[in-house]
Amino acid sequence: MADPIAIRMGGYGPPTTGFSRALKRIGDQLQAEFGSGVEIKYVWNIMDLGYRAEDILWLVEHGLLTLGYQSSSYLTDRVPELGIVDLPFLFVRMQSARAAMDGALGDVLARKIEERVNFRVLGWFENGFRHISNRLREVRAPAHLAGQRIRVLPSKVQARTFELLGAVPMPMDLTQAIAMITAGTIDAQENPLSNTVTYGVHKFHRFHTLSNHFYVSRPIFLHRASFDGWPADLRRAMQ
Repeated sequence: MADPIAIRMGGYGPPTTGFSRALKRIGDQLQAEFGSGVEIKYVWNIMDLGYRAEDILWLVEHGLLTLGYQSSSYLTDRVPELGIVDLPFLFVRMQSARAAMDGALGDVLARKIEERVNFRVLGWFENGFRHISNRLREVRAPAHLAGQRIRVLPSKVQARTFELLGAVPMPMDLTQAIAMITAGTIDAQENPLSNTVTYGVHKFHRFHTLSNHFYVSRPIFLHRASFDGWPADLRRAMQ
């Protein structure tokens, strides 16, 4: 009997998040269809093992994990075209953002990722509209951001956006951001509300502004060689 195909899925949040639950749903469906032919394992939060959140990229690219996800902004240095979806106020409504990322725009960006990175892209998780939180004061106008040190994703477009608003953008990985927010060594951050709560930022930031300034998605990617080497029926099921 052939050994089962090992599929290791990973992320950077607790098992209760929507992203972790989505991985579990994928795994459950594969297990139901292929039974003992697959062996599904999960690493819900690589940060619990001492990795940085951004490490999910190389862990999948080098095959230590089979499948992962990460905000598209983390790939803009290698796939500059992804910077277009870092533009502020690109989408007004959730419906139009979803239609774009599930449609032609998402398809083009997925192909660009596959051209530059050792991934097969399955699709996109919705990370959603992002909002500003800070420990200093209410933010009701750009002037209220003046001088605030704000953590942003590693994206030149996002950093420049907050620079133009008068803030001091500090691009950094989530792992470092959580530590600095906890210590009070940065003033502000921007994230979907679900992330702000998941990572405990709301315990340290009193002020929250529903700004909807960016809409960011997370590509779901597989180690290319692993995926390409699977039987056709397993590839179809994963897609």
